[in-house]
Amino acid sequence: MFEIGDVIVYSAHGLCRIDDICERTLAGETRTYYVMHPLGDDNLTISCPVDSDKVKILKTLERYEAEKVLLSFKEPGVEWIDDYRKRNAKYKEWINSADRMLIAKVINTLMRRDKELQANNKQLYEVDRRMLADIQQILFKELALTLGTTYEEILRETEEMIENHPAPTKTS
Repeated sequence: MFEIGDVIVYSAHGLCRIDDICERTLAGETRTYYVMHPLGDDNLTISCPVDSDKVKILKTLERYEAEKVLLSFKEPGVEWIDDYRKRNAKYKEWINSADRMLIAKVINTLMRRDKELQANNKQLYEVDRRMLADIQQILFKELALTLGTTYEEILRETEEMIENHPAPTKTS
C-alpha cells in the first residue's frame, strides 16, 4: 500500500501525488480510498479504491529502470502492424500491461513511423498520433521525474537516439 505524499503512476492521469488515504462509504459499502492529484494540476482530485482492479496504480521507476527504458530507444521498437485496427488493439493491450519497457517500445515504433511518414510528407493516423501523445506524456514525465530532468529533455534524447540508431531495413 502506498502512503500519503507518495508519487505514483495512475492509469491515464500519469504522475499523481497521494494527498490522503481515507475510508468512504458508497452504496452501503465502506472501502479505503487513495485521494490524489495529478502533478501539475492541483485543481483535479482523484479518488480511487485502494483495492481497485479496474485501474493500475504503480510505483515510479527506480533510476536504473528508467535509464534502461530510456536506452531502449536505441533499439527497434515493436512490430509495426499494417492493419490499423489490429495495431490499435495490440498496442493498447501492450500499454495496458503497464510494462514500461513494452510501452517504451510502442512509443519507439510510433515515433519512428511518424518520422518516416513525415519524411514523405505524410502523417500518422489520428488514432496513432493520439496514442503516441498520451503514452509519451505519461512515460516521459515519469522518466523525467526519476532521472531529475524535464519532459522536453527526455523527448529530445529519445528523438536523438532514434535519429542516430535507425531501425534495420527489411530485406526481401
